[in-house]
Amino acid sequence: MSGFPEFIYRNNELFVESVPLEQIAAEFGTPCYVYSRSALTRAYQEFDSAFADRDHLICYAVKANANLAILNLFARLGSGFDIVSGGELLRVIKAGGNPQKTVFSGVGKNTEEMRMALEANILCFNVESEAELIALNQIAKDMSKIAPVSLRVNPDVDAKTHPYISTGLKENKFGMPISEAERIYQSARLYPHVRFTGLDCHIGSQLTEIEPFMQAIEKILNLLNNLKSRGLEIEHLDFGGGLGIRYAHETPPSIKNYVSTLCASTNDIKQRLLIEPGRSLVGNAGILLTRIEYLKHTPVRNFAIVDAAMNDLMRPALYDAYHEILPVNKHDRETQNYQIVGPVCETGDFLGHDRKLSLTTGNLLAIMSAGAYGMSMSSNYNTRPRAAEVMIDKGTVHIIRQRETIDQLFATERVLP
Repeated sequence: MSGFPEFIYRNNELFVESVPLEQIAAEFGTPCYVYSRSALTRAYQEFDSAFADRDHLICYAVKANANLAILNLFARLGSGFDIVSGGELLRVIKAGGNPQKTVFSGVGKNTEEMRMALEANILCFNVESEAELIALNQIAKDMSKIAPVSLRVNPDVDAKTHPYISTGLKENKFGMPISEAERIYQSARLYPHVRFTGLDCHIGSQLTEIEPFMQAIEKILNLLNNLKSRGLEIEHLDFGGGLGIRYAHETPPSIKNYVSTLCASTNDIKQRLLIEPGRSLVGNAGILLTRIEYLKHTPVRNFAIVDAAMNDLMRPALYDAYHEILPVNKHDRETQNYQIVGPVCETGDFLGHDRKLSLTTGNLLAIMSAGAYGMSMSSNYNTRPRAAEVMIDKGTVHIIRQRETIDQLFATERVLP
């Protein structure tokens, strides 16, 4: 079974830590996201301890899962944060996170967001274009501020991942070519309200090989040496995130091996190291709990129609992503080949294809490895309220997001007179 050991069978019933999933479904209904506090904590501590005495900052990528309880947990563990919107900055602050340990990434920061981040005194803006830099310099001038900046470099490295989550190729929208970045760093005098503090890159998500990371590191270090030879001082190197997890049969590098590679490759420099893990912190720490509404048998296919849908977990429809699907209660009955689908009116509304399972109507299923890009990408398509979220702490169940109601979906809408 993929994921963390916090999700285990006991007497053929699936538990999270010491709580049976049947209990959670009975109390909070389905669909429902369920997270393990132990798994979240252990993942963060594994990253942190792997750096040993090396000066570093782990900036959790808020986009992976932005629930306030999860952000608060990481903040208490000492984490910084990687944000891509003003809304995410406000979430970090609301959750007790430190803006001065927060980096602001993304290609389309607007004026209001830049002002908000400058007022909060964030650690750094990861700037992705010269046009953005010009805008930020002007806004900082208007506010009598100096904006800390790291240029995001596009190293043109093939991350060997899904094209929708590959961000480090020259044809991608992210970052700027190394030659352009070098020119801008050397033109620092043109931006008197900007202070260049770092170098940044991020080559993609769900990477399962170490080689693309090493290629990117080499290019960033070459750029750093060129800048140093021209007398430019850089305080930190930000290598982004992207470390993959096991959904099915992937064999990504361990957290320890990944961090060891970063540290060994940069052993000769004094700069602080930043990383921006998201999926590798939360992905395998959460599941989506769903119940079978109907079994539908046709001459061609068997369908298990569940109460979760593509609006609850978009990854299968968007990326054709695989999530392991487990019965909450194991049975010895004969298995059949099922398509696990939701009630949304789209053929693309599926959670899993061709799964060998023994099922009956009313059974509970656990969609595994759903802690990252599950709830954070969910929507209200088909006027479906978003799922509840709970966190398990040993034997205690905490509701960390109430299930939405239909009335809440209507609350901001108005009918014309």
